[in-house]
Amino acid sequence: MFTQHLRPAASLLVALTLVLGLAYPFAITGISRLVFAQQAEGSLIRDGDRVIGSRLIGQAFSDPKYFWGRPSATSPQPYNGVASGGSNLGPLNPALLDQVRAGVGALRNADPQALQPVPVDLVSASASGLDPEISPAGAAYQIPRVAQARGLTVAQLQALVRAHRQEPLLGFIGEARVNVLDLNLALDELHRTQ
Repeated sequence: MFTQHLRPAASLLVALTLVLGLAYPFAITGISRLVFAQQAEGSLIRDGDRVIGSRLIGQAFSDPKYFWGRPSATSPQPYNGVASGGSNLGPLNPALLDQVRAGVGALRNADPQALQPVPVDLVSASASGLDPEISPAGAAYQIPRVAQARGLTVAQLQALVRAHRQEPLLGFIGEARVNVLDLNLALDELHRTQ
């Protein structure tokens, strides 16, 4: 009697494993590579054969001539996709306050003339620790520093930030944002043409 129930259960397990564990994932992967080829490969940005980065994962920029992204909470190195996750520091944790103070200090040291409040996204990591985007306010805060380091005008950089601003999905889902890697690549291009 036990074998009478075991054979159909084992057959069903094998059939479902083949369909849901192999056929379905291969079919979805194939369709995504055909329909969304760039996204299926990780939204990589290339310069010829060289991979510069991904539009989906932040990168560490610390040179004053570039816009800086959100801090990363991943370790052992920043923006480590394998270690994705937030810092899990609560709002009352002194370590979080120390991190924010250090971030504000680094931004103030990079541009001592910037007296306006530092946008929170420039000193706090996202939940994944990999966020590639900053707020338009975060980009605007950095414009004077980048303009001075590059020898560009504030108006040129304001126009560049406006051109790379992404609005909320459907006009109300999420927040306006600026992809830091895209912005910095456009900044390099603008600087080359000057």
